[in-house]
Amino acid sequence: MRSSFAYRTARNAVFKGIIILLTLVTLFPLIAVLYHIFTEGISAINWSFFTHLPKPVGETGGGVLNAIAGSLLIILFATLIAVPVGVAVGLYFRDNSKTKVYAVAHSAVDILQGIPSIVIGIIIYLWLVKPTGQFSSISGSVTLAFMMLPSIIKSTEETLKLVPESIKEASLALGVPHYKTMLRVIVPMGMSGILNGIILGIARVAGETAPLLFTAFGNPFLNFNIGKPMASLPLIIFNYAISPYDDWHKLAWGASFILVAIVLFLNILTKLAERKWKVQF
Repeated sequence: MRSSFAYRTARNAVFKGIIILLTLVTLFPLIAVLYHIFTEGISAINWSFFTHLPKPVGETGGGVLNAIAGSLLIILFATLIAVPVGVAVGLYFRDNSKTKVYAVAHSAVDILQGIPSIVIGIIIYLWLVKPTGQFSSISGSVTLAFMMLPSIIKSTEETLKLVPESIKEASLALGVPHYKTMLRVIVPMGMSGILNGIILGIARVAGETAPLLFTAFGNPFLNFNIGKPMASLPLIIFNYAISPYDDWHKLAWGASFILVAIVLFLNILTKLAERKWKVQF
């Protein structure tokens, strides 16, 4: 009896050690990447980095103010476009999962999620940039919005399906219109999942470079006109990383550090929002 207990205890310790080891192996690439970006990028961070524009070729110093402002604006407009559409589609999917329209639309969302970002960038280039003859930040925002839609739709649908149907029926039984029931009862109860989908979508598109090459294009100056080309952090990182200048390489590492910091901040914000909006069913 004792030998059997000792064997089970030893086996449990072995499996526990294997799980811990595999967890550390999984975390090692993430920690290594974050450490390398931090050590290389922190040296480029100073006041002028945030408040100055890039210097011309041959001059040292400068900053990436135009890229930081451009990234925030492009992502902001992409979010404003994608969130209403994504949440509305997710609401429709929740209540119409047995219709033919759902089957076709759900397959379309899955296909959209698998389309390479550069292909979406080319399509938006043909739809918006070429007809207008003008690169613009709004075309970049539309591109990123298309890429954000699948995560928002799927997260909204799956979260709202967890809300008991009895809650919806009780609201309707009290005479509340269907649209008010969905917007004021169902959606708030699934807010944590919806926020997760939004943050996941933002995190996915925050570092995209290829689509913005075809749409926003880039701008060495500080620009707030959404109808004109606009700089962004991924474009700055791409252009500076392939340049032959060490000073530009340093700025590229600094921009990488800022981009990663923004994504980490958004994930922390999501966790805090989850605690605030979490509802026990």
